[in-house]
Amino acid sequence: MADFTLDEDQRQIQDMARKFAANELRPIARECDEEAVAPSEVLDKVWELGFCANAIPENYGGYDLGRSALTSAIMVEELAWGDLGLTMAALSPLLMMVPILEFGADEQKEEWLPKFCGERFFPGTAAIMEPRIVFDPLELGTTVETQGENVVISGKKCMVPLADQAEHILVYASPRNGDAPQPVKAVIVDRNTPGLSIGPKEKNLGLNALPLFPVAFDQCVVPASRCVGRDRGIDYMKLLNLSRANLSAMAVGVARASHEYALTYAKERFAFGEPIACRQSIAFMLAEAAMEIDGMRLLAWRAAWRLDRNEDATKDAGLAKMYCAEQAMKVVDYGVQILGGHGYIREHPVEMWFRNGRSFSITEGLAIG
Repeated sequence: MADFTLDEDQRQIQDMARKFAANELRPIARECDEEAVAPSEVLDKVWELGFCANAIPENYGGYDLGRSALTSAIMVEELAWGDLGLTMAALSPLLMMVPILEFGADEQKEEWLPKFCGERFFPGTAAIMEPRIVFDPLELGTTVETQGENVVISGKKCMVPLADQAEHILVYASPRNGDAPQPVKAVIVDRNTPGLSIGPKEKNLGLNALPLFPVAFDQCVVPASRCVGRDRGIDYMKLLNLSRANLSAMAVGVARASHEYALTYAKERFAFGEPIACRQSIAFMLAEAAMEIDGMRLLAWRAAWRLDRNEDATKDAGLAKMYCAEQAMKVVDYGVQILGGHGYIREHPVEMWFRNGRSFSITEGLAIG
């Protein structure tokens, strides 16, 4: 039976992340959304909290405090409550670090992990999503073909965080070696590799504070030694499950932000001599949102709990991702409805949370912890 009673370390991390989100992220969220930028000073501040270095062993320069998917879910919920785009930007180095930490060969760990233990933000990133109407992470169109001591990567990716800053991109691709399906490979590709091109910054409905870019690979030749895990490879499904658990927790944070704001507004907004929270239609939306947020959190935490126990969490992570994406959209929509006409204007942040909330139904692999 799962027990979600937080231990002392988890409570401290939750409290630290909550205060950071309230004091550092929430005050600048609107400005960053309007200007479509993730300030470097904010990325450095999150870096100083040690979310990357904490999980890295001491012999690679880290603090060796261990990794926990549940603790990560607790942390990212609080940070996403502050702002989703800034949170994804600040934690984007984990997209590259975690696969290397989990599955990298010893030589790869020695080469790459110390980079995530420096004093300044290290912009590592990963490319998983592809520009198709229906994207399935289990059927990647980007291919990797072995040619002697090298591999050749071809394909197109989209929504790659901080691709303009990262010197290296972890690319997920399907091997092309005959007709039989092969396990997905993760390959570290330098940004200056011939054939790699980064397009203009994407303009999306939401996640404006998260710099996202399309990246194309035209017969990019990379040493085979850059394949994470070498011949052993990676457990792609586990990485996908880790991302889905974190994305689900982030959805809880965004939904919570909208619900709390709408609840305060409904209590303070008077119409016909009483708070609009007393109106049955408003009260029902507020109550349903509160129930859904609790349910979302339990699903996200259950998936993370199974991952921490090294159990197969594919079903739990998939259900959590699907349910949290749907219910987050419902809750942020309620936020706009409860504020009425005020919900549609930028004077209030519920419209920003509405736009960010839509991202959970289409994003994959953007949050690994």
